Amino acid sequence: MGRKKQDMSKMATKVLKEGAKAPDFSALDQNGNKVKLSSFRGKKNVVLYFYPKDMTPGCTTEACDFRDGIKKFKGTEILGVSVDSPERHQKFITKYDLPFSLISDEDHKVVNKYGVWQEKKLYGKIFMGIVRSTFIIDKEGVLKKIFPKVKVKDHISEVLATLKEI
Repeated sequence: MGRKKQDMSKMATKVLKEGAKAPDFSALDQNGNKVKLSSFRGKKNVVLYFYPKDMTPGCTTEACDFRDGIKKFKGTEILGVSVDSPERHQKFITKYDLPFSLISDEDHKVVNKYGVWQEKKLYGKIFMGIVRSTFIIDKEGVLKKIFPKVKVKDHISEVLATLKEI
């Protein structure tokens, strides 16, 4: 089964292209409320960012960068996604005063649709995990920009520059 999931993930990575419709999903946020991507269609742009794990250094830096720049994201919904539980997301939000929703994808449906659940290597070990990635989706539900393998430093600047072009 693990091999099949991995192959599906690699397939999804090849399928998602800028200019295509963003895959819709419905998943729970930190409060246990259902969030449906298509509910933002016609209303807001969406910054959908995938990160490996709550409370870790890189993920905390990335979330706090989005938090600190929140006023610059007018007309845009920011959604963070990881495979952490809603309860863990709630602790992360409370600890760092994050003003946006975090989506819990414990069943890996969203990470697989977006092709970000991939084989990774760390300290010589190979394992499956989220490859930090960001997708900018316009009000019509179109993938305007895909940032694969994101480096946290200055990422918010790249995202804001892209949003200005939409």
